Amino acid sequence: MAKPNKKGPSTTVAISCARCRAPLYRYRKGGKGALVKCFKERIVEDHTTEPGHCPGCGHEFARDTLVRGTPAFKIIGGKVLVK
Repeated sequence: MAKPNKKGPSTTVAISCARCRAPLYRYRKGGKGALVKCFKERIVEDHTTEPGHCPGCGHEFARDTLVRGTPAFKIIGGKVLVK
């Protein structure tokens, strides 16, 4: 399967915790669909201290995985807000 585009889209979205509203990432997201995964190479700003866990409340919002051979975070449904 093809790898994701390294540069990615130019538009960025703010990803925050659904529970405590703490900022998590600025991410270059493509398309209009729901946020299912975050490729690590597309993360512009990372506000987390521990990968996949919220810095405010400490709850897990994503799992570390490989998607098409590229490191990514699989987002757990309903744990994040995207603006």
